[in-house]
Amino acid sequence: MTQKSQKNADFIVIGGGIVGLSIARDLKRRYRDCHVLVLEKEEHIGEHASGRNSGVLHAGFYYTKDSLKAKFTREGNRLLTDYCVEHKLPLNRCGKLVVVRDERDMVGLRELLQRGQQNGIALELITAKEAKEIEPRVKTWEQALFSPSTATVSPKHVVDQMLRDACDEGIEVLLGVKYLSNQGQVIHTNRGNYEAGYIVNAAGLYADLIARNFSFSQNYTILPFKGLYLYASNPQEKLRTHIYPVPDLRNPFLGVHFTLTVDGVVKIGPTAIPAFWREHYRGLSRFNFSEMLKIMTREFGLLVKAGFDFRQLAIEEMRKYRRVVLAKRAAELVSAVDPSNYKTWGKPGIRAQLLNIKARKLEMDFILEGDKQSMHVLNAVSPAFTCALPFAQYVVDLIQAKLN
Repeated sequence: MTQKSQKNADFIVIGGGIVGLSIARDLKRRYRDCHVLVLEKEEHIGEHASGRNSGVLHAGFYYTKDSLKAKFTREGNRLLTDYCVEHKLPLNRCGKLVVVRDERDMVGLRELLQRGQQNGIALELITAKEAKEIEPRVKTWEQALFSPSTATVSPKHVVDQMLRDACDEGIEVLLGVKYLSNQGQVIHTNRGNYEAGYIVNAAGLYADLIARNFSFSQNYTILPFKGLYLYASNPQEKLRTHIYPVPDLRNPFLGVHFTLTVDGVVKIGPTAIPAFWREHYRGLSRFNFSEMLKIMTREFGLLVKAGFDFRQLAIEEMRKYRRVVLAKRAAELVSAVDPSNYKTWGKPGIRAQLLNIKARKLEMDFILEGDKQSMHVLNAVSPAFTCALPFAQYVVDLIQAKLN
């Protein structure tokens, strides 16, 4: 057997999504003379969460004040908006309405308003009449919230630009290089071995498995959820702003809503359907029997006993796979919704949702574990895209503290 060559780097980042690229760029800014290497298993950037998300830049009012999500969303929104303006990337500053379906939603609406105020978010409590002035088709009970800073970007344009910036800054990005295993600080891949002074794991759907190779993620596992949007097929279908319901704040999902793409196309969704393997995008594509067996066993265990109502969540989300059900949910928010106008499913995405095995609950906030040799981003779910730039600074702060 031919001995594979080994390359060295001061820092290796596993995963070339928006989080991995942002961390690599911040490492290079702080350690200018260091060799920073990014390993991405796909032949193109943005093949997974970074290129498949909704592109919504969230404002930051969904999250409790003490959470990392609250800490980074407002600043992430500002920084990524400025980034798109600076690089002349597509940007739709359409804002967002959060509407009330009935009196029961008022408690949640007031909670969102309070969280927004605590987090320093520009958020307006408005009447139903004022909501209709923003979007004439909106349906809301007495009041609504308006978030002027919520916007939409093109995820593909953003990650492509970040890749160009990373390369221009002297970061080495290798595509088609898949992590296989490690032996201490030596990473074994399908294209040779790489030794790092420090390793950062930002591998998304596989972050928990890689972390276990480094003796982390002992209490966690990724539970994948498939997200799908239905696109309006009639180009005359128009809205002026995103329209969301008041969500169930006990779950990490925001409910069926209307989202505008960066070029103004209307879509409804998403689903949050339990997936059977980690990259379960379409049919049997990327089928992995071992993953399916483990995930279905885990999901069955949650049906029997969980710290949240997984059974009801799974049933509700599976129902949304029917177009008519998804359109019916959306019609609670907007008038004159014609289900026949929503026929085309968009590109599926998989949410790499972290499950706390011991507590049997879905983790709501970002989770990291690390030491002097490696740092592992275990839970970087929505709004991680929005938060990527300040979150990366936080990760590198932690790394610097470990190294000092």
